[in-house]
Amino acid sequence: MNTVFRRLSLEAGDKIMEIYGRDDFEVKTKSDDSPVTAADEAADAIISAGLRAAFPDVVLVTEEQADSHSAKADNFIIVDPLDGTKEFINRRGDFTVNIAYVENGVPIRGVVYAPARERLFYTDASGQSVEESGDFAKGAAGPVTPMSVAKPDNAALMIVASKSHRDQATDDYINKYAVKDSKSAGSSLKFCLVATGEADIYPRVGRTMEWDTAAGHAVLAGAGGSVVRFDDHSPLIYGKDGYANPFFIAYAPGVNLKPA
Repeated sequence: MNTVFRRLSLEAGDKIMEIYGRDDFEVKTKSDDSPVTAADEAADAIISAGLRAAFPDVVLVTEEQADSHSAKADNFIIVDPLDGTKEFINRRGDFTVNIAYVENGVPIRGVVYAPARERLFYTDASGQSVEESGDFAKGAAGPVTPMSVAKPDNAALMIVASKSHRDQATDDYINKYAVKDSKSAGSSLKFCLVATGEADIYPRVGRTMEWDTAAGHAVLAGAGGSVVRFDDHSPLIYGKDGYANPFFIAYAPGVNLKPA
């Protein structure tokens, strides 16, 4: 599964970057008013075909196929072929390919690939999260560095928040902490920044779907981090009706979480 997820994310990333490099590309609006581009659709086609060929008996849920959103299973693969479409449209680079495997409500395997940033994060066969370097060859993994969350200093926390969805409610919550520095990032890269120790906490006070978060959640968990609901700090689980998430907090253990 790790090998297939990795290869498909790289193949999708190549297609995304081909479209990203064009002078112009069409942007359409979906029924929920969110944007979709040819890159979303092309990446989804590559990933879906590869996953269905490799794992024909595993339920597949993907953002770009609305008929998959009514599927229900204890174990499933969930895909966001291009997370951060607004970042893509505005050519800001913070977009990712996301593929995850969920088992009994918990994302246990995931890959997050940021092709414009040339960063590739994934869980290995043991569940440990790694960041790969090198030329990202499709057939064989390059050198990997195991990832581990930072040991946070609650008197000087590093916070990462959304680039496209930052609002007053997010700032109000962040202001409950003693913050050393705050950075913004797009897409599921925020989970990965906590996983690498580049940030301590990522609060999300806003709408997300499970395909937005599952791969990043798996990568963070494999680096020793956690993701909990914003309201009661219970674990964020997957396979919910409609695949919609509540608000949540992704963090390194050791952060003294503040109430909502």
